[in-house]
Amino acid sequence: MEKRPADSRAGLLPALALLLAMALMNALLYLCLDWVFIAPPHASADPSRCPYGHFRMGQMANCSPWLSCEELRTDVRQLKLVGEGAVKRVFLSEWKERKVALSRLTSLEMEEDFLHGLQMLKSLQSPHVVTLLGFCEDDHTILTEYHPLGSLGNLEETLSLARFQHANTWQHRLRLALGYVGIIDYLHHSPLGTLVMCDSSDLPKTLSQYLLTTNLSIVANDLDALPLVNRSSGMLVKCGHRELHGDFVAPEQLWPFGEDRPFQDDLMPAYDEKVDIWKIPDVSSFLLGHVEGSDMVRFHLFDIHKACKSQSPADRPTARDVLDAYQKVLNSLRDTVMSQTREML
Repeated sequence: MEKRPADSRAGLLPALALLLAMALMNALLYLCLDWVFIAPPHASADPSRCPYGHFRMGQMANCSPWLSCEELRTDVRQLKLVGEGAVKRVFLSEWKERKVALSRLTSLEMEEDFLHGLQMLKSLQSPHVVTLLGFCEDDHTILTEYHPLGSLGNLEETLSLARFQHANTWQHRLRLALGYVGIIDYLHHSPLGTLVMCDSSDLPKTLSQYLLTTNLSIVANDLDALPLVNRSSGMLVKCGHRELHGDFVAPEQLWPFGEDRPFQDDLMPAYDEKVDIWKIPDVSSFLLGHVEGSDMVRFHLFDIHKACKSQSPADRPTARDVLDAYQKVLNSLRDTVMSQTREML
């Protein structure tokens, strides 16, 4: 009987060892799961993107450096004019049997805008922006990826084609609207700071700033007018030096002193990135079109669009707020449709 305390202590040792081993196993399992599900800091960059100064497009296996002046002059064959604006002419061209877009400055008077657009292209390379392939400042040329569907203004014509009719649904159109707002959000949180899409005085002009890709996504293409806002230092912007008119532009972009006082650029108040938010409902309405279900989507977006049209810029949501609202509507409607489908089966 006197030996029982010693026996019981001896019996406790294996049990304690087992508990300790289990605790260590749980700790190791937790760390493993933490490593699997939470990406380490160095893995945050998108491995599919090329490093700065390089590009990859189409079926290219590897990234290539941006093409130099010499390569643009000798390896790129200009085919035909496909677009022209105030700043540049765009030519369908060919590089190593690949279709590319070669932009040339229209006039030396627009050189500043042209070089600004080039700087923006170089600095903002991302899934939201057309791929830069090369440039030559001496020749005033820029080479970018060619998108045969053209500008976003061609959306209705594109979706009427037989090979894209499967995408002419409210789901695909809402995803396009998500893509558009995603670009605005990216510009408002760009590596350079808060940028305003100033080439957007009316709907056709705004749509012409974006390209529609063959997988029916949107990329920003024309970045010649992207001034920087820095609210903390009081740096605001004005989109051009002429008087703007119409309901498409934000109220703060209109001449505030009435028709009796002629427009003077130096008296026109500056504004911030919330002018882009005002225009979102109009662009999204175009993207949603008039297919079955698009009015249902508009109904669910009514509140966020009403907020976008607030007269006071401070009362408008951010692009991130709009993006979140769009995503919630897409998820909600998709879940509703799936639930109704299951009930029918």
